[in-house]
Amino acid sequence: MNHTGWTNWTHKAWLACSAAVLLAAVATLPARAAEQGVPRGVGAAALADTGRVIVKFKSGASVLARSGILSASATAKAGPQAASTLATRLGIASLADGRVMSERMQIMTSSALGSAALAARLAADSEVEWAVVDGRRSALAAPNDPLYPSGLPANVNSLAAGQWYLHAPDSSVKSAVNAENAWALTQGSSSVVVAVLDTGVRPDHPDFAGKLLSGYDFVSDAATGNDGDGRDSDPSDPGDWITSAEDASGTFKGCGAETSSWHGTQTAGLIGAATNNSTGMAGMAPNVLLLPLRVLGKCGGYDSDIIDAMRWAAGISVSGVADNTHPAKVINMSLGSSGSCTAAYEDAIADVTAKGATIVVAAGNDGLAVGTPANCAGVIAVAGLRHAGTKSGFSDLGPEVSIAAPAGNCVNASGACLYSMLSTTNSGTQGPGTNTYSDAYNYALGTSFSAPLVAGTAALMVSINPSLTPAAIRSLIRSSARTFPTATESGVAACTQPTSTEQTECACTTGTCGAGMLDAGAAVLAAQNASSRPVPVVLPSEVSAAMGSTVTLTANGTLVPAGRSIASYLWQVTDGSASIASATGRARAQATTSTNASVTLTALDEGETTVQLTVTDSSGASASAAQTLAVSAVAPTAAIAADISSPEVGDAVTLNGVGSTAAGNATIVSYAWSLVGGSTIATLQGSTGLQVDLQGNAVGSATVQLTVTDSNGLTGTTTRTVTFAKASSSGGGGGGAAGSPIWAALLLLIGLGLPRRRTRG
Repeated sequence: MNHTGWTNWTHKAWLACSAAVLLAAVATLPARAAEQGVPRGVGAAALADTGRVIVKFKSGASVLARSGILSASATAKAGPQAASTLATRLGIASLADGRVMSERMQIMTSSALGSAALAARLAADSEVEWAVVDGRRSALAAPNDPLYPSGLPANVNSLAAGQWYLHAPDSSVKSAVNAENAWALTQGSSSVVVAVLDTGVRPDHPDFAGKLLSGYDFVSDAATGNDGDGRDSDPSDPGDWITSAEDASGTFKGCGAETSSWHGTQTAGLIGAATNNSTGMAGMAPNVLLLPLRVLGKCGGYDSDIIDAMRWAAGISVSGVADNTHPAKVINMSLGSSGSCTAAYEDAIADVTAKGATIVVAAGNDGLAVGTPANCAGVIAVAGLRHAGTKSGFSDLGPEVSIAAPAGNCVNASGACLYSMLSTTNSGTQGPGTNTYSDAYNYALGTSFSAPLVAGTAALMVSINPSLTPAAIRSLIRSSARTFPTATESGVAACTQPTSTEQTECACTTGTCGAGMLDAGAAVLAAQNASSRPVPVVLPSEVSAAMGSTVTLTANGTLVPAGRSIASYLWQVTDGSASIASATGRARAQATTSTNASVTLTALDEGETTVQLTVTDSSGASASAAQTLAVSAVAPTAAIAADISSPEVGDAVTLNGVGSTAAGNATIVSYAWSLVGGSTIATLQGSTGLQVDLQGNAVGSATVQLTVTDSNGLTGTTTRTVTFAKASSSGGGGGGAAGSPIWAALLLLIGLGLPRRRTRG
């Protein structure tokens, strides 16, 4: 996989082992032997910031009436062109109109400001609903197809494991998705469409014969598109290579020199390659149709293009594009980058799911927190697994993940990649070459290839039960998942919540890699049974929370069979430390009417907390679904107390941190003091321990900082400013030597040289 994939992997040729050595290695290599390294490109984030944002205006905004509105037609919808008005009102130089995206949404650009600054300025306008950076994202029954079987001889495309990821799971391939059990129920319906938002496809690949609908090329920038123009009706992938010269200077400087990835061709093949055609490979959903939508090109693609494609795929009108006559029920997005979910994606996801389309997104391949748009609410985010069921070292993780599926891994440090994700591809390094398949040397790894397996499963589910909503599909995929191997079984440490440090292979938990390992057979069976049993849907207000905070969980969207109603809800904390505010006792809340379809969870301690909802309908049928929440520790609070309220020059003020507190069961383990202001006014005597002295040397103010560290390794910091006044003079009596001016001066000098204690304030 190349820069357009979530990992920005580059295909590398490795020296071949002999056939005998290769086959012996499959049987003898340990589950977590060293992996082959795959270099990473820099990717789309390297492109220069050109001041480009997406703006959505409030309903009824006067600026819409005053702006230059495009005339509506079959392909150009009415929409705002308000740059001139806002440039005058907000004083933004070089503000220019970009493409209309909807009746209230458009792109704006300015060469005078960076994207983040431009978005902030526009968002401050009273008629703007939101303004966000238009960022770039990068690409992320046994059939008779000859590449499907396991145990293939080494001379067949250098493969040892075939399409191992579709097989029934066993002790050697624990994460395999059990596709044959799903195919025994349905191989999909030709009335179900899966949209593939990616780099486009090679339509002449033999495994796409009869599988492709007329898609669209949404890449608006001609240079990124690499096909000689902007948007058009041809979603064919011309290649997304970047030369060394392009990487060194010009539009794609810093993107990384790469050969073409054919990424969209690979993801499309995993979802729906023609099956039982005695050719090549098997697809996850053999009989569904594929809608290729090109949104990525050289160095990725813009959010605005991706969002337009999402909406169009679901059957929503998009300015400048004829309406989609075959709306998708499932959308696969093996793309993304780091960052928080934006309002633009939130709006698009809400609109698309309201149309009944399920959105599946790859989690990402940095070993860090889940990227965007996988971290947006309302999508099915997919993490990547090794064949042994542990997290692939590159896969992103976190509480936003819904489910985990195979992402491929090599096991061995050199030679053939034994557990590559076999799929359709092309041999061309720049423009198209020969249509072929990825294999053990031209290998494919990444969560970009986990997501299509889930998208294909969702397509089978809606094929067997068209009444399923996107929320119900997500719930059934999660509730039917197989349990992850434990850390003890795997021999690797358990995954933890993401930090700024990459996590490599680890044993998945339900709070880091989703509800479990995808089981396509069980998910399709659950979809079939949904006509006779309720489908609980748990929607949390947040998937992560700090200790002491609350999270609301609702059962909105729960499905019940026709003619029935919900009789009761039972909420239970099944794992972790938490309490439900409306519970009877510590861990249970039961409602007997629909008015109690939501509860409030209070997080009590750090870790993962699993909440289970059991719904019973009026016929007595019941079903359960669970949601895991990540509870993070709260940083300690530092506090500084002083023993003198109004010190004078010469005083030694004792400062202590006794009022500092740690949250939950944590304790303060260290105190670090420093003088951060007024070094000519006072001297700090001591730097660690519960208390220190601050010696006043001159009139003025000194500022001391205290940093406390708790037993969780979290820190809290505070400061205190101490002001020293001029020392008051001593009262004197009558004559005599002691009362003379000379003696008074000597006593004053002595007093200034000695620390003094004053009454505690």
